[in-house]
Amino acid sequence: MDVKDKVIAIIAEQAVLEPSDVKMDMTLEDLGIDSLGLVESIFAIEEAFDISVPFNANDPGASDFDISSVERIVAGVEALVADQKT
Repeated sequence: MDVKDKVIAIIAEQAVLEPSDVKMDMTLEDLGIDSLGLVESIFAIEEAFDISVPFNANDPGASDFDISSVERIVAGVEALVADQKT
């Protein structure tokens, strides 16, 4: 399972959807994921990839981690995983 598939699986679990129902252009709001679900998703992503996501739950807009869409979340996680390998 690659990074994209794993991130989508984590997001789908939070949204109580099948991974096939999660599209790259969807927002967390589109998926019905609230702020608590977002935090739980971030924790699950950190645990799954053994990374630290630069995300401020108290002020998501001030975070360096783009959560504007599934595509941006996947790209952010891919970058963090790549950085970890170097």
